[in-house]
Amino acid sequence: MSLAVSFEFFPPRTEEMEAQLWRSIARLAPLNPAFVSVTYGAGGTTRERTHSTIKRMLAETDLKPAAHLTCVGASREAIDEVVRDYLKSGISHIVALRGDMPEPGPYSQVAGGYESTPELIRGIRKAGVLEISVSAYPEKHPDSPSVEHDYALLKAKIDAGATRAITQFVYDTDAVLRFADRAYREGIRVPIVPGIMPATNFKGVVRMAKRCGASIPDALARKFEGLDDDLETRRLIAATVAAEQVERLRRHGFDAFHFYTLNQADLTFAICHLLGVRAQPTAKAA
Repeated sequence: MSLAVSFEFFPPRTEEMEAQLWRSIARLAPLNPAFVSVTYGAGGTTRERTHSTIKRMLAETDLKPAAHLTCVGASREAIDEVVRDYLKSGISHIVALRGDMPEPGPYSQVAGGYESTPELIRGIRKAGVLEISVSAYPEKHPDSPSVEHDYALLKAKIDAGATRAITQFVYDTDAVLRFADRAYREGIRVPIVPGIMPATNFKGVVRMAKRCGASIPDALARKFEGLDDDLETRRLIAATVAAEQVERLRRHGFDAFHFYTLNQADLTFAICHLLGVRAQPTAKAA
């Protein structure tokens, strides 16, 4: 079974981080990903940098960029204008998200803004975008009142026009399998793409997992015990763990995976190599 991969980057805040981002893009571009995306910061704080990075990708590489859009902090008119601008630039894949507020707390609709992700998706569809990816949560979203609500919301996003669901990063592979089985029973038929985040900085990953409601299996935590000062061993373990997770999911029928790269390309490249994804010649270099 052939394997499709996609990569997610975050926008740079400094010139040094920008150089690191473009080194990462150049390293991973030859793997011919199905698409790449660039995140927003909370409350759209990195919106302009995200937009400029996506457009540069389109101009200078052979990559197929997907643009993130959120409901946070912008009116419908402003978001619709961004979508039209992307379409004019040749970007026809949107990752539609509710987004996080700049400060901790419940989501608050801006005056004249989109109320929810399904409503945002309908607006994107109306503008003419045909490929729309959305988020999915194998483990309950921290803001959700229940697991049932998560499935209902995902179904509403699909009914609004989403064509793919990308999961939050998950280290409990059984949770992904249970989620996919129930999603199918709930009538969700779009591809579900597991999100993979290699756990090199394990303490940092634990903090991120706590914020987004992702569990850390005890067996995974034990693999990183005593390695706080041993980066090279952590990298080897992270690559092995991620490759093993992907291989198990492949045996259950998954054939596409989304890597949250954290702009650290070498580890993601190594994992893809372990999985049989090989570099291909490219017409453009990042």
